[in-house]
Amino acid sequence: MVDRITFLGTGTSTGIPEIACDCEVCTSPDQRDKRYRTSALVEYCGKKVLIDCGPDFRCQMVENRVMDIDAIIITHEHYDHTGGLDDLRPLFYRSHECPIYAEEHVVEAIKLRLPYAFREPRYPGVPYLEMRTIQAGYPIDLGDGVEILPFTVMHGKLPILGFKFGGLAYITDCKTLPRETKELLKGVDLLVINALRHYDHAAHLTFEEGIEIIDELKPRQAYLVHFAHTIGRHEEIEKICPPGVAPAYDGLTVNF
Repeated sequence: MVDRITFLGTGTSTGIPEIACDCEVCTSPDQRDKRYRTSALVEYCGKKVLIDCGPDFRCQMVENRVMDIDAIIITHEHYDHTGGLDDLRPLFYRSHECPIYAEEHVVEAIKLRLPYAFREPRYPGVPYLEMRTIQAGYPIDLGDGVEILPFTVMHGKLPILGFKFGGLAYITDCKTLPRETKELLKGVDLLVINALRHYDHAAHLTFEEGIEIIDELKPRQAYLVHFAHTIGRHEEIEKICPPGVAPAYDGLTVNF
């Protein structure tokens, strides 16, 4: 049994190529520069866990030939991380055993966005969304002794969740890390963290800020995600990454 992460999407909320843009990144012939909204599939202790379910979910599942998921965990309520929930329907036709874990306010936001999925009696064909609330610091029990630990990161002023799967720590849409989160993640085997672009953003780490956090946490290996097209082409990002750090790309699979 191999624990691994597949990067289903590595782009920011607009994706790459961005609509109506003909910059060198959006028109790049390099397939690694085609980026869906950020999401990942983690295979951990025999469980398949989807991190976030954005608007590119259907294409991500089809292109990566994902046939089943055991659980879904949501980092936060923004549309680029939840906009694909209705597309879960084909999976639920086969089985209803796919709980969705999110913080209480995120669950409420999803119910407001998809009210038809929660009305009784249920209309035939609506997605069956089994919502379960979670909190930072309290492990998610997936059964068979498999646990995932949610932790807090700051998306600007909004506290959202990152997740720790044993030696893997996954962070998206982060600007700062609380002290206790830094202590939890020091020396992890594999760190995934966002690095939007080279100039400042109020709610996202820049490339340089992401590298500073990696230097502080000292993981064995780190991968960068959640890129805007303004960061440059994939091959350019690779050249400026320090040893032990690499830009992820859609479809990349890494063991941990």
